[in-house]
Amino acid sequence: MSQQNLESLDVERLREDFPILERELDGKPLVYLDNAATTQTADPVVDAMSDYYRRYNANVHRGIHHLSQEASIAYEEAHDRVAEFVGASGGREEMIFTKNTTESENLVAYAWGMRELGPGDEVVLTEMEHHASLVTWQQIAERTGADCTYIQIDETGRLDMDHARECITDDTAMVSAVHVSNTLGTVNPVSELVDIAHDHDALAFIDGAQAVPNRPVDVEAIDADFYAFSGHKMAGPTGIGCLYGKAHLLEEMEPYLYGGGMIRKVTFEESTWGDVPWKFEPGTPPIAEAVGLHAAVDYLEEIGMDRIRDHEEELAEYAYERLAAEGDIEIYGPEPGPDRSGLVGFNLESVHAHDLASIMNDHAVAIRAGDHCTQPLHDRLGVAASARASFYLYNTREEVDALVDAIDSARQLFA
Repeated sequence: MSQQNLESLDVERLREDFPILERELDGKPLVYLDNAATTQTADPVVDAMSDYYRRYNANVHRGIHHLSQEASIAYEEAHDRVAEFVGASGGREEMIFTKNTTESENLVAYAWGMRELGPGDEVVLTEMEHHASLVTWQQIAERTGADCTYIQIDETGRLDMDHARECITDDTAMVSAVHVSNTLGTVNPVSELVDIAHDHDALAFIDGAQAVPNRPVDVEAIDADFYAFSGHKMAGPTGIGCLYGKAHLLEEMEPYLYGGGMIRKVTFEESTWGDVPWKFEPGTPPIAEAVGLHAAVDYLEEIGMDRIRDHEEELAEYAYERLAAEGDIEIYGPEPGPDRSGLVGFNLESVHAHDLASIMNDHAVAIRAGDHCTQPLHDRLGVAASARASFYLYNTREEVDALVDAIDSARQLFA
C-alpha cells in the first residue's frame, strides 16, 4: 500500500461527516482510536434516523394507516439493502435483525444448537474467539452434552490450519470462528475453514463484527451457513445487529424468542410462526436503527469498501512500524500484510494497559484497554490485558503520531 492510496480517500472531507471528531478535551483535539469497539456515526445516518422520527414514526407490520405502511416499507427495504451489501442473494429472507452480534450468536445457538446438539457432538471454535462466540457455545454445549474444542493459534497470531484439520472431524456439528480477531487483528482464512467444516457435514458460523465494517464481504463466496455483524461498528447506530443465514436453515429452525409480530396464528392451544425473517424478530423491532443501518450501508458503499480496507490497513501498518521502533513495546498478532486488519494490540513494558489507557486519555487519545472480551486468548498470550488502537475511515497518520507521543509521555511518567 502507498501513501497515494491513503490520499485517494479524502479523509478531511469524510471527517466533516463526523462532527464529534471536532471535539476538544481539556483543550486537546480528540483522537478517537477505539473503532473496533464502536465507530462514530456518520451524519447521513443520524439524518435518516431523525427523518424517520420526524416524518413517519410508527410501528411496522401492524397498522393499516399510512405512517405504518411507510415505516414497514422502510424496515423491509433495510433488510434487503443490508443483505445485498454482504452478498446475500436471498434478500430479506436471509437477513435477520437483532440487537447486536452477540444476540445473533445466541439466536443460532439456541434456535439451532439446543435442538441439534447432543452427547458426542462437537463445536469447534478458535483460541481467538470473542466471548460472544466462545461463552455462548460453551454454555450451549454444557446444556446439550456436546463438547467444545479450540483451534490453536501459532506464534505469529495466525490460526494453525493443520490443527484446524485435526479438530474438525465427522463428530463436528458446528464450526464458529471470527473473521477478524478484535485483539490480534488477524484476518482468518474463513472460506477455508468453511470448506473444511462442510467436508465433514458440519455447519459454519462466522463472526464478522470486525470484518463487515472495513472490507468487502461476500457471504455466499465464503459459503458461510451463518454470518453475523453489528451496525455500531460500521458508522451506523447502536442497538441493531445482523444475522445472515442460508434460507433453508432459517426455514427449518424454530424461534427462541416469542411474542407479537412473529406469529401466523395463535389459539389457546397452540401457535404457529410467521415467515422468515419475521419469525425471529418478535415484538417491536429496531425500526429507526434499521433505517440508520440502511443509510450507513449506502454511505460506506459510496466511499468504497476496498478503499476503506486499504486506508485502515495502511494506518495500522504505519502504527505497527512506529510502535515496533520504540523497542519496549510488545505487539500482538501478525506483521502487516494481507492477513492483518486495521488495529494494533500492544503492551508497553512495565506499564499495565489500564494505566496506559488512562494516560492516553489525559492526552485526549481514546484507546481500549483490557481483555477485549477475549480472556482465554490473553491467557494464551500470557498477559492479563492489552492496549488496542483501532482505526477507521476518518483516522489520519497525524493521529497515529499523537498516539506514539502520548505513549512516550507514559513511558517518562513510569520511568
